[in-house]
Amino acid sequence: MEKFFEIGNRKVGKDFPPLIIAEIGINHNGSLKTAKEMVNSAARAGVEVIKHQTHIIEDEMCIAAKKTIPGNAKESIYDIMKKCALSEEDEKELQRYVIERGMIFISTPFSRKAADRLHDMQVPACKIGSGECNNYPLIKHIANFKKPIILSTGMNNLATISKAVDILEAAGVQYALMHTTSLYPTPYEKIRLGALAQLEENFSNAVIGLSDHSSSNHPCLGAVALGASILERHFTDAKHREGPDIKISMDENECKELIRDAKIMFECRGGGKNILPEERVTINFAYASVVVNQTRGIKKGELITEENIWVKRPGTGEIPAEKYEEIINGDYRARKNMKYDHQLRWNDMEKSTRASDFKREDNKFTQTAPS
Repeated sequence: MEKFFEIGNRKVGKDFPPLIIAEIGINHNGSLKTAKEMVNSAARAGVEVIKHQTHIIEDEMCIAAKKTIPGNAKESIYDIMKKCALSEEDEKELQRYVIERGMIFISTPFSRKAADRLHDMQVPACKIGSGECNNYPLIKHIANFKKPIILSTGMNNLATISKAVDILEAAGVQYALMHTTSLYPTPYEKIRLGALAQLEENFSNAVIGLSDHSSSNHPCLGAVALGASILERHFTDAKHREGPDIKISMDENECKELIRDAKIMFECRGGGKNILPEERVTINFAYASVVVNQTRGIKKGELITEENIWVKRPGTGEIPAEKYEEIINGDYRARKNMKYDHQLRWNDMEKSTRASDFKREDNKFTQTAPS
């Protein structure tokens, strides 16, 4: 069995259907009511895991954050997160609401206090965002809880990811690595699905996934074909809502399609280039067999040559087309009379072995017709 890990009772790995994570994140803009509406929408789509973001601003950011404006925003990161953060009471209620609807609640902590809160809430796994992939002190703090960790790797290379992996493996936790491009939205040419293979080659103990910030399901489906076991996209119940991640979020219908199509891609991948027993019904009509191709047929004792046999459908004959050259180069003679279009059988022929069947011409032996 391929490597896997578990979130609650859900096994995640190449042997299991891809896990779809719907990230509500901060799309609720700090409203518990809106967050619950998004949870209801995700449940209707068939989501298994809801991911939140846990922001305790004073432990997460220093005063300089009030002057730092993200590329896709008009206000500071401090003000954005302050407005979007749920209180501890609201986040616990959101967790209860998610679980009540049969889904798994996980979240991304952006500070020690946030990690501690989630640990107290007994979340079954933690997601660590790309911005914290090289925040080794925080990773070590979270790893000490001994829970499975899903680590996004945007804005990082193999060297910095390796240091994070060393921490996770030293702590003995199960983990997944998510290839990510931290552009919002991500142009398709910047997705770089080839990185999935690099992560798998360099980190043999990791389950591999894609956290995508593009505007469609296509990268996620491509990732499944390449072996991804986890797919994460931002989620909203309505595209008309205001919020920093709404533009890159899938809605209920898109999420439903992703869940359906990812399962299809999962069923398609793997295997090898061999002939399936189930292909026999097609082989019977699609293959060709060696047949008598001389209108007058072939007489007993006549040499079998390319002049009197050829290959034709169906493939129900005893001798497949692939044996044609073997026969015409094999010095075979007919053991009986055969009619035009007769599907040749091995016992219809015999090797020509009598010395009288050959004459010498110009230092070469040429087969002659029998007397």
